Order: sequence, then structure tokens, then C-alpha cells
Amino acid sequence: MRRFANILAVALAYTLLAGVAALVLTPLVWLVAAAVKGPDDMFHYTFFSPQPTLFNFRKLFGEIPFLRYMINSFFLAGTTTLVQLFFSSLGGFALAKYEFKGKRVIMLVMLATMMIPGQVMLAPMYKLIYRMGLVDTYAGLIIPGAVSVFGMFLFRQSMLQIPDDLLQAARIDGCSEFRAYWDVVMPISRPMVGAFCLIAFMGSWNSFLWPQIILHNQQRFTLPIALNQCVGLYEQQYGVLMAGTLLSILPVTILFFVLQKEFIAGLTAGAVKE
Repeated sequence: MRRFANILAVALAYTLLAGVAALVLTPLVWLVAAAVKGPDDMFHYTFFSPQPTLFNFRKLFGEIPFLRYMINSFFLAGTTTLVQLFFSSLGGFALAKYEFKGKRVIMLVMLATMMIPGQVMLAPMYKLIYRMGLVDTYAGLIIPGAVSVFGMFLFRQSMLQIPDDLLQAARIDGCSEFRAYWDVVMPISRPMVGAFCLIAFMGSWNSFLWPQIILHNQQRFTLPIALNQCVGLYEQQYGVLMAGTLLSILPVTILFFVLQKEFIAGLTAGAVKE
């Protein structure tokens, strides 16, 4: 009887998970179906039409420089991720392993800045970027996001788990502070590095509002801005928009599967104490 109850509980659990998975994957299936619909079938079928076509993909690559926009997004997302990784991990290392006057006040101020909506800072940030002459440049996108307060606290929590004796041993062996951070602390923090890289890359890859304000030259546009051009005032190319959206989520999906173990391990780091 007990064995039957266990089997029934497992069957119910798998049924529930299958239902949730189907619910979560429904928008993705609809996106794929919309991307392979012709213009005449877009609003006639809920999901796949009886005559799938690559018309939207041909129009996407034929009418707009989609590959260029994707390369622009790769460059900006990759560069922003690397810059944020360096400065955020360095700041997290300082907050975790050094004691200095005003440390608590600085941390409280940093936490307070996380409560400020990003939209509130758009006007003063644009004024600053304009005075620096960085409007319509990639530097104007990368520099404001060079440091992530959220990332600094993620690395701080991860690096608090590293024994101070390990750093003392590195210093005794002649390591400088930077080399101790680079050669000792960062390899141990690899799970958090993977998790943060995925979060930072997704944030930069999907960023729309700030690039829309800063970039004026169409050759520098990123994918979100380019896809937004598909919905015009007099013409809405929904099929092309769906095809571009489908292709734009593939890099992030691949990156997630590559960094999946590090992402889970990084988010659960420090959750269990021995």
C-alpha cells in the first residue's frame, strides 16, 4: 500500500511538472509558429499554419542588415559583461576581505541606490554622457554600466565563504593583493562568475531604452532597437518581428545551457552552511 502511494505521488508530481512545463513553453511554441507563418496566415491560425514558410526570415535578412545588428549586440553585451565582471568582482573582493572606515555606510548607500528606478537616472545620465561627448558611441553605453552594485554584493556573498587563511598563505608566498584576487579568489569563485556572466549578458543583450536614447546612427543599432523598427506607424511586420525575436533569443538560450551548472551553483553558493 505504501509503495502504491509513493508511485501515485511520483506520477502526480510528474503530471504537475508536465502541465507547468507545457504552460511555460506555450509562448515559445507560439513564437516559433508565428515565425513560419505567411502574411495571410498570421491571424488565421492560433499556432502552426498548414503551409509553413521561411518568408519572414528571407524578408528579415533581405530588407534589414540583421547580421550587423546581431554583431553589434554581441560586441556590446560581451564587452559590458567583461567590464562588469572585472569591476564588480574587484569591488566584491574589497567588501568581503577588507575592513576600512566607513565600510558599513558605503554598503548602505550602495544598497539604497539599488532601490532607485533606472528610469529616474536617464535624464542626468544623458546630460553627463552628452557633456563627455559620448552620445552615439558604444562607450556611452558601456561606461554607465561598467559597475553593477548587484554584482558586487553577489561576489561579496560568494567571497565571504573563502577562508582568510588562504589569502594569508598567498601573501606569505609573495602574492600582491591583486594577484591574490586574480589567482586565488577568482578561480574559487568560478560558479559565481558563471552566474553573474549569464545575468549581465542577458541584461545587456535585452537592453532597449538606454541604447534607444544614446544611439542615433543606424549602423550602430542593437537587436532590440532594430526589431522595434519592424512595427511602424503605417505598417506592422509582425511575422518579421517574430522571426527576428526567435533568432535573438537563441544566443542567450545557448549561453544558459553552457553555463547552467555554474549558474545554479553560483546562485546557491552560501545557501548551506556546514
